[in-house]
Amino acid sequence: MNDIIKLKELAKLIRYYCLVSTSAAGSGHPTSSLSATDLMTALFFGGFFRFDLKRPNYANNDRLIFSKGHASPLFYSLYAAAGVVTEKELLTLRKFGSALEGHPTPAFRYTEAATGSLGQGLSIGVGMALNARLDKLSYKTYVLLGDSEMAEGSQWEAIQIAAHYKLNNLIAVLDVNRLGQRGQTMYGHDVKAYEKRISSFGWKTIVINGHNLNEIMKAYELATSFFPPPSVPSHRWGRKGGGEDRPVMIIAKTMKGKGVTFIENKDGWHGKALSPEELKKALKELGPVNRKLTGELVKPEKAQILNSNLEIRNKFEALNYKKGQEVATRKAYGNALARIYPKYQGIVALDAEVSNSTFAEVFKEKYPARFFEMFIAEQNMASAALGFSRRGKIPFVSTFAAFFTRAFDQIRMSQYSGANIKFVGSHVGVSIGEDGASQMGLEDISMFRSILGSAVLYPSDAVSTEKLVEEMAKHKGISYLRTTRAATPVLYSANQQFPIGGSKVLRQSRKDVATVAAAGITLHEALAACEELKKQGILIRVIDLYSIKPIDKKTLARAAKETRAIIVVEDHYSEGGIGEAVRSALPRSNAPIISLAVRKMPRSGKPTELLDYEEISRGAIIKAVKKL
Repeated sequence: MNDIIKLKELAKLIRYYCLVSTSAAGSGHPTSSLSATDLMTALFFGGFFRFDLKRPNYANNDRLIFSKGHASPLFYSLYAAAGVVTEKELLTLRKFGSALEGHPTPAFRYTEAATGSLGQGLSIGVGMALNARLDKLSYKTYVLLGDSEMAEGSQWEAIQIAAHYKLNNLIAVLDVNRLGQRGQTMYGHDVKAYEKRISSFGWKTIVINGHNLNEIMKAYELATSFFPPPSVPSHRWGRKGGGEDRPVMIIAKTMKGKGVTFIENKDGWHGKALSPEELKKALKELGPVNRKLTGELVKPEKAQILNSNLEIRNKFEALNYKKGQEVATRKAYGNALARIYPKYQGIVALDAEVSNSTFAEVFKEKYPARFFEMFIAEQNMASAALGFSRRGKIPFVSTFAAFFTRAFDQIRMSQYSGANIKFVGSHVGVSIGEDGASQMGLEDISMFRSILGSAVLYPSDAVSTEKLVEEMAKHKGISYLRTTRAATPVLYSANQQFPIGGSKVLRQSRKDVATVAAAGITLHEALAACEELKKQGILIRVIDLYSIKPIDKKTLARAAKETRAIIVVEDHYSEGGIGEAVRSALPRSNAPIISLAVRKMPRSGKPTELLDYEEISRGAIIKAVKKL
């Protein structure tokens, strides 16, 4: 059996698997799977995709991301044809407890990242391709794209950054099957429209018939020939000595439902499984299938994995701040990242063209090879960070807190991939001052609190910031650090510890009439209010709630028991903020919980004016205490 004949037989077997698994489930996306079957069969079993099935986490395996995650029946069927998923297991598709979920997640051990929210897979691939370059590994990253998702702006963010970084180890396969969920896509079968747009961004484009195996094989040969070994500079390698320093997009014209004529290229079949009668008809048309046939994958090249540099590791520096010294927590973040890298050498930093404001530039200056400028494209940045995370790195991702909101879907999706990403948002709250509402992070606590298993941290001085950055590096999972624009005085000595889930009681006595719980800029307002009230003979307790999630329930419960009320002061909207976190922590508290938060439309002004305007300043705290 020659190669093309065997590939045709494997493609037929894979189509059979797609049809029977979705019909058994009673739901799924068989037509979207059938359109890309020939493309993926040739990639897997044509000698291009290099992967050790027994070691799916091997560092030099090629990576495959199904950005069109609804084609999961095809994804699972490929591994069935490779002999590592049984037909019995395929028939558990979409059933509760099965690893074969409706859209791919890492519950299935060959899944690189959870997909299904369209427009994210290419960005994840960018992160994985950048990781290969950083680690000097020869693996390639393949991404299967759907034509419907090409309407997503995040796709074009990924396309332009991949060209900027000349990622010739990134190969995308665009399945132009014409039909979306409710009808024709923006460009239908006009593959020239895709070619014109994608090539204009600097990609190598190859347009093919996505059902002609000879054309598909030639396209993969051409795409992979531009990829140089990592040990050889790309300008010295290539076909006939040339080579190309750019990513490749294979643009394939296909038919949705290919292989079954009564659903092929027909509208109304998206996300619809065949009934038993329709399945019987489809399988008859498909013809005899060799269910004992197994395809083989080529093993990856052996790679030398970079080990940590012990010489650098021993240069881990101690903190050097003095109490009372004024330092912005955003600057302490940059200092911390550079300081702790020798101890945590998986760290990479990504920033959205504001590194001179987030102070990620401090890390960039010291470790430029591990810093990635992602420009003003936060959606791509978040998903690229996921790509790094899935390859074992510890990505720290920074921008203004307000701008993470536009990447929330990417952040939301990363939780389903078991992401280990550290997000850092600067310029939070009305206290940023004159820049005005567009730049004020006022929803960020709420957003990150909603992520399953996340940690949300809000330091008030340079020492706590540095300690919390290190806690984030140690912590496994998604975490968020909120930093302040203005310089604030150092409150803590360098020997203080700040475990995630803790808090600090900065002022207390047996005669405290109320507890003021705050973090960040409002903690300093609370301390100032405390001193003023003390002069008037009124004592209050002050708690630094630097860990908003998880929150220190024990300390809060003790304060609720020992004082008349808890006053929560925050430079954030009340909805989903620190006040609601405290209320959730104390559902049966007898002491009232009073929330001072941003409730008026933000505007430009001096920080002190805005804190007064929103009634979260020291004056507002004093007023609230006196009301008690």
